[in-house]
Amino acid sequence: MRSFPGAVALTLLSLAVSGTAQNYHVSDHWKLGGQGGWDYLLSDDAAHRLYITHNSRVEVVDSKTGKHLGAVTGLKSTHGVALNPDGKTGYISDGAGNAIVVFDRASLSIKATVPAGTNPDGITFEPTTKTVWAFNGRSKNISVMDSSSNGIIATVALPGKPEFPQADGHGAVFVNIEDKNSIVKLDAATQKIVATWPLQGCDSPSGMAIDHAHHRLFSVCDGGKMAIVDYTSGKMLGLASIGDSPDAAGFDPKNGLAFSSNGGSATLSVIDTAKPGFPTVQTVTTAKGARTMTLDASTGRIYLVTAQFAPTPAATAAVPHPRPSIVPDSFEVLVVEK
Repeated sequence: MRSFPGAVALTLLSLAVSGTAQNYHVSDHWKLGGQGGWDYLLSDDAAHRLYITHNSRVEVVDSKTGKHLGAVTGLKSTHGVALNPDGKTGYISDGAGNAIVVFDRASLSIKATVPAGTNPDGITFEPTTKTVWAFNGRSKNISVMDSSSNGIIATVALPGKPEFPQADGHGAVFVNIEDKNSIVKLDAATQKIVATWPLQGCDSPSGMAIDHAHHRLFSVCDGGKMAIVDYTSGKMLGLASIGDSPDAAGFDPKNGLAFSSNGGSATLSVIDTAKPGFPTVQTVTTAKGARTMTLDASTGRIYLVTAQFAPTPAATAAVPHPRPSIVPDSFEVLVVEK
């Protein structure tokens, strides 16, 4: 085989300029099976576990091997998972159950079911106050639970429908407001809204990631945009280009990269946050429906979930926008890495 060093050099240069030199790719598929839809997933980096909300249960998977370790069961319709830094306790937002479910991370047994607002969706643990924040999509408020007593200590009204939250670790909590195209900042100690920041050019923000070192939030939006905001000032820093129908975001602090999982375009967008203009440096082909993701910051691995879909039924007057059904036992984890 002949060698063409000049051509190889040009190819490598082209890859570096275009960003495909990032070389993220789907390296594995882990079949989980089961039935029904899914929502958020969360990496417990230290324990090498993935928590995956899947219909009425939360699947627990070894993030190194893909082995299914068990599940938290007996729920109604799960959305999100948050973890207590104690290493022992976890929290699930059970949307149809209108509850925060407290579970033991060793046995995966339920310890308490705490009534929340209507359809809790995003959920996070706030470390300075040791409270759990469940964001209720239909009642448009927050249920704040004390983790020592598992009692609701506040219900905070919001100006619209909340989506994904993040905590900065220093007493502030942020959440996307989907129907107002904005971010709300809350003070954890007082459980009050302290700022509302409009997201110009960002329609229906959903997933949110955080860069603690540079005080930035990354909100993924419809219309193929990711909004980058300075969370000390609320200033919009830019809009990055992403794929269609995103629902989750991630940030890798080691490499300064932000990610958007795009279920509509079946892609994962990779954004270089260290460069001016926040360029998209790679678009990774994933799979249809892979709209949520989580990142293991210790390894740089990204995990997405999806399933196979049956053909979309014909539209009717009663159901003008039908959705395809999920093929039973096709639910899987996609592993993305360099």
